[in-house]
Amino acid sequence: MNSSRRKFLKRVGGSAATALMFGLPKGWAGTAYADDSPETKTLRFGIIALTDCSPIVMAHELGYFKQFGIESVISKEASWAVIRDKLSIGDNQATHMLIGMPLASTMGLAGSPVKPMIIPWLLNRNGQAITLNNKLKQAGVKTPKDLKPVVDKAKAAGDPLTFAMTFPPGTHAMWTRYWLASGGIHPDKDINLITIPPAQMVANMKVGKMDGFCVGEPWNNRAIADGIGFTAITTQQMWRDHPEKVCAFTEEFALKNPKTVKAVLKALHLASVHLDNLENRAKAVEVVARAAYINCPPELILQRLLGQYDYGDGRKEQDKYYMIFSNRDCNCPQRAFAVWWLTQFRRWGMVKDAPDYQGVANKVMRPDIYLDAMKEIGVTPKVVEVQKFALFDGVPFDAKEPEKYAKSFPIHNMS
Repeated sequence: MNSSRRKFLKRVGGSAATALMFGLPKGWAGTAYADDSPETKTLRFGIIALTDCSPIVMAHELGYFKQFGIESVISKEASWAVIRDKLSIGDNQATHMLIGMPLASTMGLAGSPVKPMIIPWLLNRNGQAITLNNKLKQAGVKTPKDLKPVVDKAKAAGDPLTFAMTFPPGTHAMWTRYWLASGGIHPDKDINLITIPPAQMVANMKVGKMDGFCVGEPWNNRAIADGIGFTAITTQQMWRDHPEKVCAFTEEFALKNPKTVKAVLKALHLASVHLDNLENRAKAVEVVARAAYINCPPELILQRLLGQYDYGDGRKEQDKYYMIFSNRDCNCPQRAFAVWWLTQFRRWGMVKDAPDYQGVANKVMRPDIYLDAMKEIGVTPKVVEVQKFALFDGVPFDAKEPEKYAKSFPIHNMS
């Protein structure tokens, strides 16, 4: 080896030189990209005790965050309001979040100050449900149309039914509202709609504080195991492969730490692929079931994570649209999804006038960051841009005509 060659190898270092000699990607240094090291090395990730926090937990437990230069700390929080506030003030730098929350914070809705947030990653699709108590099961209620006469009778008696969701602009609120309204029930006039943290849903139903709730797993399955209710409908039955939780950052943090954000996404990709191999789910559930994370018997998490649905009312099925973390372009933050959520904010009076549908969606949903991060690790998602779809009631949604869609529903809070 000549002198100049020896000097070159000494200058660039052994691992990088080896990478170049063997045609590996530029900047590769064994397990991470040397030129893409994160600006912020230690990150706190907020999570809520739900099955869909699994990609964050497993990226931490399997060392994937560390592989991309991040020392991760998982912070289990008590409620979605705490999740929002800790991200906003910087106590947590990344977080498990309901898809509607970054939109609401960016717009300053639901009692929060304006704090722009971004969604560069969808954590999962599917896997939530609406649970009703045993009184409604005994009354033969299965659909919102079945529920309506019960609701009307209770309202007339001055004792309206109570339903719970987890956060006003979140997914569970929208699933509850959409489902009830499809049967002619106004969620703000015909029932009491309250906010309860996910892990407290079952306990509150046990003591008779609610007639129904919408939440993520494993709490719907826990209600059945505890003998207090049944699953009326899963959210994948309402909207197949719907977006659910996200990994969110404040816009400010993302602008200052672009390499850090991409490092997080790379680690989440590895964890998500791992989780979508069903052979890995049993061992993963043993981890996420721990008290530090979900704090629930592993078998109650695993059943529905494998698509094994016992609805608690005699129905049982193997649902092929169980919760996914990577498959079917799961992780791409499609802007049409944000537009749909904004139509529901509009429908239910969370905004007074038509919002800037496209402007807000473009600001919050960041498929560009997602695609850049995947490109850097040699992953090429086959993303098909979504524009049109419909939920279970068949009402057509077109992302190019959101205001028309918002105004198409007979039950709403628009003036």
